[in-house]
Amino acid sequence: MENNYHNLDLEYFTKRRSIRRFKSESVDPQLLDSILLEASKAPTCGNMQLYSVIVTRGESERRALASMHFNQPATKAPVMLTICADFNRFTRWCQLRNADAAYDNFLSFTSAFADAMILAQQITTIAELRGLGTCYLGTAIYNAPEISELLKLPELVMPVACLAIGWPDEEGTETERLPLRAFVHEEFYRDDSDEEILNLYKEKEEYEPNKGYVKENGKENLAQVFAEVRYPRGMNEEFSRKLIEWLKPTFLK
Repeated sequence: MENNYHNLDLEYFTKRRSIRRFKSESVDPQLLDSILLEASKAPTCGNMQLYSVIVTRGESERRALASMHFNQPATKAPVMLTICADFNRFTRWCQLRNADAAYDNFLSFTSAFADAMILAQQITTIAELRGLGTCYLGTAIYNAPEISELLKLPELVMPVACLAIGWPDEEGTETERLPLRAFVHEEFYRDDSDEEILNLYKEKEEYEPNKGYVKENGKENLAQVFAEVRYPRGMNEEFSRKLIEWLKPTFLK
């Protein structure tokens, strides 16, 4: 088989940026269908394709969905894709074929969650290679019950991510990343010393925009910005309780 790897734009992977400002120009439905079809070739648990995608285009519908995502700037994109973990479709198929469908449990939820997130990343990559801009909104999990009601999601379907998609109206901001050694472990998990941990985050802490966040929030360091401002304990625990209570009747039996 011919190796076409050299035909890829490898700079995309090192230079990609999230886009939060989009042109008002719409995304052609056929182009989006093509992207979604290609993305469906992504790996999936047991070849079950445990996901669904809700496409939101209408202005009023996008406004309603944007409020569920705290009206982040990216929610002004012309298309919003809500990626859902979905065991409803597969379960109904099993029932119709007289098969014992035992997928209302936590293991099944994790399988569907993984499928949905893999699909979300595949959509992101393909869309951006086509020239579109995207922004991943993890807030879908924060307001999963409300989003589920808005999008009329049935039992065993849960929104896990939202992708804002459109034609870029900005270049996006370059984002720093941890060095390879921070997340790659050979053979076994490496137990880094305190000094090594601090060194792994040194570049991130010295990144100028991050230094600005520390100053703006009156904190001593970047870790405090993350743990005490962006994702504080109270917020994490509140949304966790909300999500667990909502999942209990379906995936947490």
